[in-house]
Amino acid sequence: MAIPIVTHTSVDWQRAHPSAARPLVISGRDLRATAMLPPHRHDWGQLTYAVQGVMRVDANHSSWIVPPQRAIWIPPGVVHAVTVLENTHLRPMCVYAGRAPFAGDDCKVLELSPLLRELLAALEAHDRAEQSPREHLLMEMILDEVPRCAVRAVRVPLPADKRLQALCDALIAEPGAEMTLADWAGQVGASERTLSRLFERELGMGFGQWRQQVRLAHAAPLIAAGMPLSQVAAELGYTSQSAFSAMFRKTFGCSPSAFFR
Repeated sequence: MAIPIVTHTSVDWQRAHPSAARPLVISGRDLRATAMLPPHRHDWGQLTYAVQGVMRVDANHSSWIVPPQRAIWIPPGVVHAVTVLENTHLRPMCVYAGRAPFAGDDCKVLELSPLLRELLAALEAHDRAEQSPREHLLMEMILDEVPRCAVRAVRVPLPADKRLQALCDALIAEPGAEMTLADWAGQVGASERTLSRLFERELGMGFGQWRQQVRLAHAAPLIAAGMPLSQVAAELGYTSQSAFSAMFRKTFGCSPSAFFR
């Protein structure tokens, strides 16, 4: 059965929509843990900044984890759903489609620069009833700064093949499982070679790399909630905290504590 897609009017976060004259509309919103927004799309792009908390965005056959102090870019027209993993304060910013800071339909998780954080705060504080030269300048500076931000993706691509779906669903439910691809082959009714080909063809990566992304996705809300790294490492199947930290640093270029600081 096809999942119904909600138009932006049913899940609209803003009272005003962006336009060519006013390309950005920003506001704040608080969402409780376990809150869900069903699949929907907007005519505009959306840059949502997680001031606090962690959320998961499902779009383009992938799950994107957005930890605190990060933002996700969702292009115009892209169907997406949101799951709040812990109490979250968001600053959703709607971007007029004609001024999208990125080309294409790919979602991106961004590390906001200090300058962009201040610009967003200034625009949020601006009186919306007043279309002033200052507001115009803030918008232009934000649109110039967004594409300069580093991409820090925690992305889990999702498959279409039913055999691979069964494996991926089980591993997402239990990311610390230490079963090999050969072990999984016996459970999902496909040979190890077939599963290996499916990972590369449908997900663009091998089994080990995909499992690492799943573990990173699960690690994000645990670390953000203050769980000790040693406990996070143990829950996700790593032999030690140092092994988990080394993997994290290799992926993101910094330690887990620096990433979530």
